Amino acid sequence: MDSNSVSPMPELAPIAEFDKSPPSPPNEEVPMDDLPPPPATISGSDTKKMKLQRSRSYESDDHERGACEWCEYALIITLATILLIGVSALTIFWIFYYREGYGWADDQPEKQFNLHPTLMVAGFITFSGFSVLLYRICRCFRRIYVKLLHAIFHALAFPCIVIGFLAVLDFHNKKGITNFYSLHSWIGLVAMGLFGIQYAVGFFSFLLLLICNKGTAGFRASLVPVHAAFGILTFVLGVAACLTGLTEKALFTFGPERYSGLPDEAVIINAIGVTCIAILAVVMYILSRDKFRASETRDGHIRASVDL
Repeated sequence: MDSNSVSPMPELAPIAEFDKSPPSPPNEEVPMDDLPPPPATISGSDTKKMKLQRSRSYESDDHERGACEWCEYALIITLATILLIGVSALTIFWIFYYREGYGWADDQPEKQFNLHPTLMVAGFITFSGFSVLLYRICRCFRRIYVKLLHAIFHALAFPCIVIGFLAVLDFHNKKGITNFYSLHSWIGLVAMGLFGIQYAVGFFSFLLLLICNKGTAGFRASLVPVHAAFGILTFVLGVAACLTGLTEKALFTFGPERYSGLPDEAVIINAIGVTCIAILAVVMYILSRDKFRASETRDGHIRASVDL
């Protein structure tokens, strides 16, 4: 072959021209463009689905707890209603069956006295008890309607307490009995005084609500805990007055020796007292359960009712 036809060999680059920089360290950040895409991505909706699936196992427990709470609420409110109505019915039965009914005449002072236990039980326990529990019973009513019913039950209790007090005061004067000497009378006077103050404060607050709702909201809110606390105290004192009054009436009617034999009328009197204690226990239990409180939604916020 002709030596001139052979193509010349390409010149090799000198070794000094190669990149002599050291390799990248292992912890150097690599651009994300050079990495392969992830095998799968989880979107926001998929995340919510996963959380929903995880929480499904607890939904049955929540429903069971909700059903148990509603059963407890229905049973305890029904029991309170039966007791509050039953104690007045039992008192009326006692007066008609054993005490010859009612009256208001100079020749029938005993029948006039019979108005005292009946009206005091109705005012201090039945009507006041319903008034206290209205914010737990009427959970589906508008707040203004519950307040109105609360005022109505207090308005029903007020004449009962006043007439019952006047009946026993006139009876003592006719019989020549000293007034306000017993523990029963002292507790009753304190209970009546607190009830009168509560009625006046509640009526004034309700009047402010009707006249100027927004302008008096702060003042009325500050009255709520005080009104609630004294309302419970008044109810407790009313029950205590009824219990001491029933005991006093039983001792005066039968005497210690006959009372210890437990005649039929004494059983009825004791049953009325035990019912009063049961009412107090049930009412205090209902008031202690925050889950029984009615809640209402305003401006996207849920607010629990704490009024009495």
